[in-house]
Amino acid sequence: MATITTYPFLRHLRATSTSHVIQVRDGRPVRSGTGLAFWFRPLVAVLSEVPVDDRELPFVAHARTADLQEVAAQVTVSFRFAQPERAATRLDFGIDPRTGKWSGTPLEQTAQLLGELAAGHVMDALAGFSLRDAVATPTGPLGVQIGAALRADARVADIGLEVLGARVRSVRADADLERALQTPAREAAQTEADRSTYERRATAVERERAIAENELATRIELATREKQLVAQEGANARTRAEEAAAAALIEERARAERQHVLAEATAEATRVQGEAEGAAERARLAAFAEVPAEVLRALALRELSGHLPEIGQLTITPDLLTGALTALGGRKDA
Repeated sequence: MATITTYPFLRHLRATSTSHVIQVRDGRPVRSGTGLAFWFRPLVAVLSEVPVDDRELPFVAHARTADLQEVAAQVTVSFRFAQPERAATRLDFGIDPRTGKWSGTPLEQTAQLLGELAAGHVMDALAGFSLRDAVATPTGPLGVQIGAALRADARVADIGLEVLGARVRSVRADADLERALQTPAREAAQTEADRSTYERRATAVERERAIAENELATRIELATREKQLVAQEGANARTRAEEAAAAALIEERARAERQHVLAEATAEATRVQGEAEGAAERARLAAFAEVPAEVLRALALRELSGHLPEIGQLTITPDLLTGALTALGGRKDA
């Protein structure tokens, strides 16, 4: 919006870089350009300001498809005033020389005109689609089609507009119709989800079965190895027992052989000792053969006395003494 400064009998206008200002005096253009700043007399000057920046017009267009179903399309049209002087002659862009505000509503008029033209092209574009195709068709090509139709429309160029493009954000049907259209997709998605669930369950069952089989195979393998271990331990025990018995037998045989050898040695020693004692006894008897009997008795008594217990007291009775004297007398007579 232009800025107007008031002075006595004069005004000063300063426009922005996106505003095209046109000054008309006596029916003839005096100034026309973008971003102007000039002095003017308010009583004789007619001013118009046309914005030349890019603008967007969002609206909702209602259309009917080939199968006679109502749809609503959300459309945004980008445009600008490419010919501001022409637009100023077709629409009321005049501004108040005191305040700089538009005296009319040119942008609302432009939006209404452009919206109606764009809605007509949207209806023409969607009339060749069925409801399902209209809802499912990508919006990009539809927007390109509508933009091209607006650029080719002579009424758009007649008011100095240039359509930069059109975007269709969505094409929606009635809520009940959309739910009906979504039902097959939802059922297909649910079927796919159920199939995935079943496959996941089947996979889980298969994995559990594989795990159970592995556990069973492991238990069988452990039992087999345990059986082998028990058999090996039994064989080892038998081997140890056999080895211990063999060792004990060898030890007993060695002990028996030692005892046998010892017995033979003892017997030989006894035999040798007996022979020596017998020889000594024979020699002693041979020596005693020539000794008188009295001497032998005396030796016998001496030998006997050596083996008798110690006598503390000796009591000689008359009977003993008489017998001894008698015996001694008899020996002397002899």
